Amino acid sequence: MSDINENIENTEKGKMANNGEGKNGYSADSIQVLEGLEAVRKRPAMYIGDIGVKGLHHLVYEVVDNSIDEALAGYCDTIKVTIREDNSILVEDNGRGIPVDMHEKEGKSALEVVMTVLHAGGKFDKDSYKVSGGLHGVGVSCVNALSKKLVATVKRDGNVFRQEYAIGKPLKDIEMIGESDETGTSIEFFPDDSIFIVSEYQFDILANRLRELAYLNKQISLTLIDERDKDENGEFKSKHFFSSEGLKEFVQYLDAGRESLIENIIHVSTEKNDVPVEIALQYNTSFAENIHSYVNNINTIEGGTHLTGFRRGLTRTLKAYADESGMLSKLKFDISGDDFREGLTAVISVKVQEPQFEGQTKTKLGNSDVSISVDQAVSGLLKNYLEENPKDAKTIVEKVILAATARHAARKARELVQRKNVLGGAGLPGKLADCSDKNAANCELYLVEGDSAGGTAKQGRDRNFQAILPLRGKILNVEKAMQHKVLDNEEIKNIYTALGVYIGTEEDSKALNIEKLRYHKIIIMTDADVDGSHIMTLIMTFFFRYMKVLIEGGYIYVATPPLYLIRKGKTERYVWSEKERMTVINELGQGKESGLHIQRYKGLGEMNAEQLWDTTMNPDTRTLRQVTIDNAAEADRIFSMLMGDEVAPRREFIEANATYAKIDA
Repeated sequence: MSDINENIENTEKGKMANNGEGKNGYSADSIQVLEGLEAVRKRPAMYIGDIGVKGLHHLVYEVVDNSIDEALAGYCDTIKVTIREDNSILVEDNGRGIPVDMHEKEGKSALEVVMTVLHAGGKFDKDSYKVSGGLHGVGVSCVNALSKKLVATVKRDGNVFRQEYAIGKPLKDIEMIGESDETGTSIEFFPDDSIFIVSEYQFDILANRLRELAYLNKQISLTLIDERDKDENGEFKSKHFFSSEGLKEFVQYLDAGRESLIENIIHVSTEKNDVPVEIALQYNTSFAENIHSYVNNINTIEGGTHLTGFRRGLTRTLKAYADESGMLSKLKFDISGDDFREGLTAVISVKVQEPQFEGQTKTKLGNSDVSISVDQAVSGLLKNYLEENPKDAKTIVEKVILAATARHAARKARELVQRKNVLGGAGLPGKLADCSDKNAANCELYLVEGDSAGGTAKQGRDRNFQAILPLRGKILNVEKAMQHKVLDNEEIKNIYTALGVYIGTEEDSKALNIEKLRYHKIIIMTDADVDGSHIMTLIMTFFFRYMKVLIEGGYIYVATPPLYLIRKGKTERYVWSEKERMTVINELGQGKESGLHIQRYKGLGEMNAEQLWDTTMNPDTRTLRQVTIDNAAEADRIFSMLMGDEVAPRREFIEANATYAKIDA
């Protein structure tokens, strides 16, 4: 799954400077003033999030954001991103071109100011850009600081200008290198591998972001080219993204794996109180709420005032229509906001001149006036649609009533789970082999496929900090089940109870209180075969739909048991991939005279306790992949497509991603 970014455990290591000068060495000389872009290089994670996969790709987003700003201003309609063979990045656009004339205050060209001064650029001048993307405004200068080399080329005023930089500093003055009738900017940069702990760009991560930008900014052409990957005809791998209808097509894309409840996508693009608002929504037959919100192209994963306004306007307008229609008259319990959003897929995009972000990841909008604007936009949209489409309106209200009925049943199921968990003082699941350490920060819970493998894991574990919960067979597919059916499932109840979390509030029936979480590492460990992959996907779907906060908090991991054991004499080598298998075979010798014995591990139970510990559970030698959500909208689409009812999209995905599939003749 391209949107779920799996990072190797404990690979990110901070680069801390030792500024101490003995116990009493703290003096005026100890106070450092970081000049220019030194602060970015000293503490890169403060500016780009981290120095791993996320931060590396964020560099591309910062450069592309500049081009998108030109597009929002009406001066650019084509953006091309190229991953070069040496893993450098080239971003080209056909905008106006960054100004190259002398900046009077700074005493150097405007291009050099933009490339070397933090928080410098046209986006801060509202005459140049009404709104702009980017979260912190550090922009391309931050990219320059974290690149061992950067080349900026500008076409404007009939000429071509160029300037080269190294670790944020210009190597020479800007120079004119030719003439051109075109306009635009190209930025080529080489990330500094002395800073980043990963250096390889992932095509799918960049593709997902460019696709998102195409939907959020209709009529803009975005192309991604990968010069590291050629087909049999010598053509580079590439994808082109273009949306003529914007958010309407975004919702269609997200709902491709779901069955629509109504035929139409409800859409509005308007401006309320000087805030441009675009909303697209559609109801489907699923039981999940899928709302994705954006501010100036930033995915506000923590929501904010625009999301509050959307929910308030949606609930009030639908509730008023349902009351007036008389369809709620026989209902014996109240309807909540949750009920109006079950089976709803929606995208909200607002453009705000001065966005105020808050929250843990600075992706929660705080502007109070935006709430009113979005509320007014969605209220007007829905009121008109419901009046003009009475058949669809009836279908939506019937879905809401069904959701309310199921929620009422789910409350009883939830209360049963709560009674069993540790908050109620009851015992833990009988199959759970708990650890002795009670400090959650030290503890790990392995969710293991099957009783047999669970037994091996119990024998091989370190019982001080490792707990084992065997799961019987394939857990319920939560994508196709109502909440009360999910909470009534024995395996899922055991997971809730073992984790010790509290489920649901009156405002949000799926809310998760993790204050009492008993393990800070929850590790999914399944067989390395097709069934094991299916079970892992089922468990992952459950966490994504019902415990997303655990993924967002970095608590969910996937174990990686080896695929093969290769023996030659007394030499034993475990391998984790087909490529590695061939490398080891070549090292140890090939052919029937070679004496190699190759064992394929299809199941965890084929390893004894010692082997499972050595390869998969020992913190000193294992590899854990931490599950993170790189792109929430794309993750939502993939889970619904993999686990939903629609067969065709799933078949296409499997065929496109079946790298290791083998079809017997």
